[in-house]
Amino acid sequence: MASVLVVDDEPAIREVIRFALEEADFRVYEAGHADEARKLLGSENPDLLLLDWMLPGRSGLELARQFKQSAATRATPIIMVSAKGEEEDRVKGLDTGADDYITKPFSPREMVARVKAVLRRAKPEGAADRIEISGLRIDNVSHRVSADGRRLDIAPTEYRLLHFFMTHADRAFSRPQLLDQVWGDQVYVEERTVDVHVRRLRRALEATNHDYMLQTVRGVGYRFSDKT
Repeated sequence: MASVLVVDDEPAIREVIRFALEEADFRVYEAGHADEARKLLGSENPDLLLLDWMLPGRSGLELARQFKQSAATRATPIIMVSAKGEEEDRVKGLDTGADDYITKPFSPREMVARVKAVLRRAKPEGAADRIEISGLRIDNVSHRVSADGRRLDIAPTEYRLLHFFMTHADRAFSRPQLLDQVWGDQVYVEERTVDVHVRRLRRALEATNHDYMLQTVRGVGYRFSDKT
């Protein structure tokens, strides 16, 4: 049974979310603020974090940033929940490391669908075991990425994006094509999301100077190649 940690300071909202998730056979943990969430993560290991943006004390954005910087939680998918629905706010939420962004008010069915979709994307199936291009290696057995023998920290969505690029090297893909191939049936994700995750992946590859391989193709989208 998959588990979700819901972090929201409004008990009524937590109750609605908990009921919907439990009806969908999820185990649910609850926290009303950042410190309580951190304490729960010390004893539990949820499969996904559902974080409200506006938390008392430390905000959900700050909390998401800290979770993605911690070795213990960086691989755990995060969905940000917020009443802020402008594009700038959604991009800011995704830039923290969140895998999806839900705007309030939302229907419980939509929320459950997004949780399931993010968890499916976090566990790619049928992928090649190992691929290596110009010293950059992705291992789908250990779910690790290394470059010239040095291990790189890659978040789950960036891992899937990199795996797709490396299995389709030297081909240019549009944003809609990448959404279809990497995000699959998650119809709520916008094209701008691709740019956010490409930017994060490039930052991760900068550590070993492999970021040049993730190339922008003007008027099309992106290409992965070791040819400059």
